[in-house]
Amino acid sequence: MPRGQRRKARVEGLGDRLTLQVTEMGHQGMGLARNGDEVVWVSLALPGETVVAEITDRHSTYAEAKTVEVLEASPDRVTPPCPYYGACGGCQFQHIAYPRQLALKRQVVVDQLRRIGHFTDAPVLDTLPSPDQFHYRNHARFTVGKFGDIGFVRRGTHTLIPIEECLLMHKGINRTVAALRGHCAETRALNIRYGVNTGDFLVQPKLKDPEAGVPTGQPSYTEKLLGITFKVASPSFFQVNSGQAERMMELVRSHLRAGQNDLLVDAYAGVGTFAVLLAPVVGRVIAVEESPSSVKDARENGAAMANLEFYEGKVEHVLPELAVQADVVLLDPPRTGCHVRVLQTLADHPPRQIIYVSCDPATLARDLRILVDAGFVLESVQPVDLFPQTYHVECITVLRWGRGGDSAR
Repeated sequence: MPRGQRRKARVEGLGDRLTLQVTEMGHQGMGLARNGDEVVWVSLALPGETVVAEITDRHSTYAEAKTVEVLEASPDRVTPPCPYYGACGGCQFQHIAYPRQLALKRQVVVDQLRRIGHFTDAPVLDTLPSPDQFHYRNHARFTVGKFGDIGFVRRGTHTLIPIEECLLMHKGINRTVAALRGHCAETRALNIRYGVNTGDFLVQPKLKDPEAGVPTGQPSYTEKLLGITFKVASPSFFQVNSGQAERMMELVRSHLRAGQNDLLVDAYAGVGTFAVLLAPVVGRVIAVEESPSSVKDARENGAAMANLEFYEGKVEHVLPELAVQADVVLLDPPRTGCHVRVLQTLADHPPRQIIYVSCDPATLARDLRILVDAGFVLESVQPVDLFPQTYHVECITVLRWGRGGDSAR
């Protein structure tokens, strides 16, 4: 180790090994432990375990560490099936039995609603399991080495880990990787998307190597959800777990309180998945999306729906200017959650129902507090495991307009 690095390690304690008791799970898949008064977040650990952990980083109020030995294991600990687990960083939960993964994700949602949203008794349901625990991802972004190796960058470094197979990726993606390995050194990254229900796929960028085993450079591909075909361009967002996305759509439809005379506003509409699905059961759908490629896809996907119209622009700009009174609003924002102007518009012109689809419990908790304080009643929060073997969790939350008080506060 160079002299400067040795000095830094001595000063900050990097590389120190500590025996720690893990007490709970944090929202990014790290176990919480304490070293005296210092909070230590530990990777690859489970609540209830005693581990030896090596300090990897120190901050002013906490430290980070990785598990190097398990002294007392949880009964929910399992052997990770992936040989790259713990190195590539793409998974955080492979060492945890699947039923416990589901329970931990629910608990994270409860904790975030309590800590950030100040909900003391939020109606959080059991996590909806994924139909596939492995090989579910229909979208992958790989790093390419200088000799055409394909893989992921080792967590916390710039080192490439070449892979033979990623257990999260659909087998169609892994077959594509096998065909391209050694024939893609002209690029530094590969974007591969696969239609689980269609067999269609795209690979970006377009490769010049004539030995590449599959076509590349497709601008879009198609996927079917609940029997409906969706076109998805390479830059457009689409849910990565097709099977679980279908179950989410069914859940949203089952919660919808709207009929043929009602207006539904689909905010953050993407390529129109919810808008196209729900258009047949309501009177009118207005969908708002800021991504030009997604709006183009959405208009094509919804071309047969006469009661469906799309607006291109940021939701916080378009929604206040619509000058309509929505009966139901569907929110499906990015990880950052809803812009405050969106929430204020909903408070000023409240629909009778909001269905909020969230991929981040922390921003969901923040936004729900604002909506409940404005007069909405929190009816249910359904965690959905869209990303097995990782700490990520999706939620489908149902609110109604009521000013009936906050029973969950």
